[in-house]
Amino acid sequence: MVARRAHNPKVIGSNPVPATNLDPLFWGFLLGVFMAKIADKVFSTINPIVIDMGYELLGIEYVASGKHSVLRLYIDCEEGVGVNDCETVSRQVSSIMDVEDPISGQYNLEVSSPGIERPLFVIAHYQRFLGHDVRLRTYRPIEGKRNFTGSIGSVGETNNTIELVTELGPVTVDIGLIEKANLIAHF
Repeated sequence: MVARRAHNPKVIGSNPVPATNLDPLFWGFLLGVFMAKIADKVFSTINPIVIDMGYELLGIEYVASGKHSVLRLYIDCEEGVGVNDCETVSRQVSSIMDVEDPISGQYNLEVSSPGIERPLFVIAHYQRFLGHDVRLRTYRPIEGKRNFTGSIGSVGETNNTIELVTELGPVTVDIGLIEKANLIAHF
């Protein structure tokens, strides 16, 4: 009897995807964390300049989409923000970004006022709008859900959480898990 070796043919062009047990939501979470790190880096670079200009840099959103990526800055001041304010900040920030170059690749820079459905970024924003209605989305599910609507019931400074009072009851959310949060305008 002759021993035969197993033959494992390889088809040219085939490259099977390796099996993974990682949930697609996990990859979305990692992408969100990556974009948040870029936003934090940009924030620390430009915040002192924006403050020197007399504005408050509320927060930054970075949406990576190849050459169509967007870096959106939200600014505010006591007198309110107009188009001229956004243009002035945009020119200054654009110059700084060209020199510092914290983001590789192409992106569009947008400077905006917070508007009526103001975005919330940090714990101080949630404290300021305690009791107001908010819509938020988390990076990963909490009790099986990622999208929540309710009023800000309390803010835990020591543990960086908010309690959102929803129709289904209170939900505690860690600020670090919030992908996006906006006030809800009532007319």
